[in-house]
Amino acid sequence: VQLVESGGGSNSVQAGGSLRLSCAGSGYTYSRYCMGWFRQAPGKEREGVAVIDSDGLAKYADSVKGRFTISKDSAKNILYLQMDSLKAEDAGTYICATTGSCGVTTDQALGAGRYWDWGRGTQVTVS
Repeated sequence: VQLVESGGGSNSVQAGGSLRLSCAGSGYTYSRYCMGWFRQAPGKEREGVAVIDSDGLAKYADSVKGRFTISKDSAKNILYLQMDSLKAEDAGTYICATTGSCGVTTDQALGAGRYWDWGRGTQVTVS
């Protein structure tokens, strides 16, 4: 099983700009699992950004609500994160993860401890 993120990289995005991240999975059936995006900035803890459950219901951190959109293509096993109106504080390593259930509340869904498998991340720089 493997999760591989893409869409970030060495190029920075200007504040106010947009970026779309992808997470391709092998060994998973995205339609059955809870999938999430997390981010980690240097010196900070990993934080949940957005999750989407097996039925397509999405939950977001307050800091990104209205600016980020999580989606998935279950046929292709690809998870997306569309990031608009980017801010400097959105910078960090974005990592996708999967688990069996997102839980009930948003706090549960965004908690990193419930996730089983993780990708290696893709860097997002906002200038």
